[in-house]
Amino acid sequence: MRLTMTLSLPRQPSSVTRARQVLSTLLSLTDADDDVRGHLALLISEACANAVMHGRADSTVDIGIAIDDHDCVLEVGNRGDDPDGAGLRAQLPEPLRVGGRGLPLIAALSDTAAFTAGRPGEVLLRMTKKLTPRPR
Repeated sequence: MRLTMTLSLPRQPSSVTRARQVLSTLLSLTDADDDVRGHLALLISEACANAVMHGRADSTVDIGIAIDDHDCVLEVGNRGDDPDGAGLRAQLPEPLRVGGRGLPLIAALSDTAAFTAGRPGEVLLRMTKKLTPRPR
């Protein structure tokens, strides 16, 4: 089975919930276990929240979801600038600091995550996750 969907949502907080709902609906058609579904929900939520918060005012939140029998690939893009410095390798912020946890969380929960080339002036974050849990 292969499922794909693209969305272009307004740059507003409610788009985070909408993206997570669409992903959840698509994942309900797969055999992905609850832990993997939870990780993917967090991944899309954090990436979309970052796009809403850091995208340019005239930007949309552009989302691509591709699911096959083994993997899920999420792409979240917006018009803006990619993070300076360490990006996904950033350390967690001080415990009392608000914000700054999204990219380290994405790096920890995804199998791969990287900012990739998108259209000119676009920031595109691509994340992949195996649908079957890793052996413990």
